[in-house]
Amino acid sequence: MLRRLSLAIAVAAASNAMAWAEQAPLSTKTDLVTVYQEAAANNADLAAARADYEARSEVVPQARAGLLPNLSAGANLSDTRTQVDSPSTTSSRSGTVYQANLSQPLFRADRWFQLQAAKASNEQAVLELSATEQNLILQSAEAYFAVLRAQDNLASTKAEEAAFKRQLDQANERFDVGLSDKTDVLEAQAGFDTARANRIIALRQVEDAFQALTTLTNRDFSALEGIEHSLPILAPTPNDAKAWVDTAAAQNLNLQASNYAVDAAEETLRQRKSGHAPTLDAVASYQKGDNDSLGFSNNAASVNRFSGDVEQRSIGLQLNIPLYSGGLTSSQVRESYQRLNQTEQLRESLRRQVVQNTRNLHRAVNTDVETVQARKQSIISNQSALEATEIGYQVGTRNIVDVLDAQRELYSSVRNYNNARYDYILNNLRLKQAAGTLSPDDLAALEQYLKSDYNPDEDFLPPDLAKAAEAQLRGNSQY
Repeated sequence: MLRRLSLAIAVAAASNAMAWAEQAPLSTKTDLVTVYQEAAANNADLAAARADYEARSEVVPQARAGLLPNLSAGANLSDTRTQVDSPSTTSSRSGTVYQANLSQPLFRADRWFQLQAAKASNEQAVLELSATEQNLILQSAEAYFAVLRAQDNLASTKAEEAAFKRQLDQANERFDVGLSDKTDVLEAQAGFDTARANRIIALRQVEDAFQALTTLTNRDFSALEGIEHSLPILAPTPNDAKAWVDTAAAQNLNLQASNYAVDAAEETLRQRKSGHAPTLDAVASYQKGDNDSLGFSNNAASVNRFSGDVEQRSIGLQLNIPLYSGGLTSSQVRESYQRLNQTEQLRESLRRQVVQNTRNLHRAVNTDVETVQARKQSIISNQSALEATEIGYQVGTRNIVDVLDAQRELYSSVRNYNNARYDYILNNLRLKQAAGTLSPDDLAALEQYLKSDYNPDEDFLPPDLAKAAEAQLRGNSQY
């Protein structure tokens, strides 16, 4: 009875006979939500964004200060000597003056609009921080599933290497008994060497993926929980691109932030225009010192006219009407017009980009749904084709090149299937981010499909593929 190479046999060989990557104890495996929590607590970019928000939020009290009273106090200690040649007279004055000044803006249109611009900028900062926090959710998922993708890719390359090694052994056996020539051995050796090189590269990619996860979270992970093949592959809800675009237009965080950026630019323009307006302040002052220090004795003839401490109090209104400032105010108004135009154009560009991304991601998710199923069927078909080619090779109707090509196609379809699965998961999350609805709950929803005892060498394929391939090969079942 002819022996056929099945995918199940290759997987078993990769798991039991090859030990290129150690499996971490199950107790050390980390789930998706934990990875996100570690990122939220330790991510340097998020910490920098929070610090930036705290700094930008100070523009509101700074702008409000321009409308509040301004109180200052001080003291002046002086010693002044005066000498007059004719008639020859010498006098001196010394003493200390204490003073306090109070100013309350009554009409400052420029400062009022500056405050409104600051409030709009603060709202923009709040939304930009929220967008950064939301993006961290997606980054955590991307880093997590990049590790799983790399592990599954490594598992498939290990199984592929085991299959090519088996083919090389068979070619050597057939050559030794005179059933094939040296060319078959060389072809099998070349296939095995290529598979081995691919496995080495795949192992490095796993390590790179774990390093990226460490960079994101500032924590080392030894193993992650894998995603089950039972994860439902469903179209987005609602499956209506326009509904998703409408949601994105209303809730996309970056787009909302750009709206406040336009508001801030409009208020800044009003502030610049107010540079032509008059200003009115209430002012009050108080001074206390001896008569010399306060200046009541200005010449030698008036010495000793007043003695003792003197107090001065004043209160009034101060009106300032700008007439000409060298064209500064007009230039600032023109600049603000252009800044407003720039901000509006940037908002429009962002709106178009959000619409494009949302529509593209909606199409991508729907495409992924069909692709996953097609890739899964492709594995079944390629496995059946490989087994049929193996039979043909054993009876002499197919050559070694046909077998090697069939093996390559099989493992290529395996990698394409796993890539399609992870693309589906991430594109779903990206679609929700574009719509502004992505939250940690979306990661928690994936938790129920994580497998704590996931072993990439055994679980990188759906468990029923070998049976489905055998049925297809016999032609009595449609998977």
